[in-house]
Amino acid sequence: MQTTLLILPNFVLILAGLALARRFGFGSDFWAGLEKLVYFVLFPALLFRTLALATLDLASVATMLACGAGITVLAMGLSALARPLFGANPRTAASCFQCAFRFNSYIGLAVAGTVYGAPGLALTALIFGAMIPMVNVAAVSMLAAHSRANPWAELARNPLVLSTVGGLVWGQLGLPLPRFADQTLNLLGQSALPAGLLAVGAALRIEGMGEKPLVHGWWLAIKLVLMPAGAIACAHFFVLPPNEAGALVVWAALPTAASAYILAVRMGGDGPAVAAQITASTLLSMLTLPVWIALIV
Repeated sequence: MQTTLLILPNFVLILAGLALARRFGFGSDFWAGLEKLVYFVLFPALLFRTLALATLDLASVATMLACGAGITVLAMGLSALARPLFGANPRTAASCFQCAFRFNSYIGLAVAGTVYGAPGLALTALIFGAMIPMVNVAAVSMLAAHSRANPWAELARNPLVLSTVGGLVWGQLGLPLPRFADQTLNLLGQSALPAGLLAVGAALRIEGMGEKPLVHGWWLAIKLVLMPAGAIACAHFFVLPPNEAGALVVWAALPTAASAYILAVRMGGDGPAVAAQITASTLLSMLTLPVWIALIV
């Protein structure tokens, strides 16, 4: 109950975004602009500053990152079984493949910062930075049959990857962050999470489950049950420190990234099916995420 109350304001902001998008005069152009602002400016500022100022021994967190990579590969393998197991439509299967392992960074950093403070926030940002290239390459590669997009080109201009690498390099080199830059990035970063959560809520939509609800349940179970269960198992087996265990579980228990819809549409995939996955996983995570965090706290 205490964990639920701690992270409840984050989900209230998501629901507020949903209400604002449906009942008030904020058009789709407004929300598209807000999403771009968060994705290209506010969120990169938060990631860069968090990692540039963090005291991280990369060698000491190698086990946590390896666990994240292993869990992701397992989720990818299980997600790919949706077509042979349930007879999923090839286009839908290629589009929703990513929904079983991509994660919503906005929710993750908001929750990690609330529950674990600055140290947990830095570790969560680190695992995000390590996993983003991996999941993006897999998602783009699966959809490549519908597009000529180059996954490496996508990564090379991904602002989350660039800001994560930049912040890590800055911090590992021990470079001081000038005061004016620190204050500017801090102001931008403070705006990132509330704006991002509102944008997540505005993007929610129920459509596209179609005639195959069982296969959608498969992807949801992988994302919201199997991945966090695997994270908890790894945390106990490898005896991870509390903050590392918490960051790993928060990352694994997150709902699907809203950007999965944009990728699917841009590459000719089944946008409505992906939108349904994002909405269902986000709403269900309001119940599941506090449970998984409580099990590891």
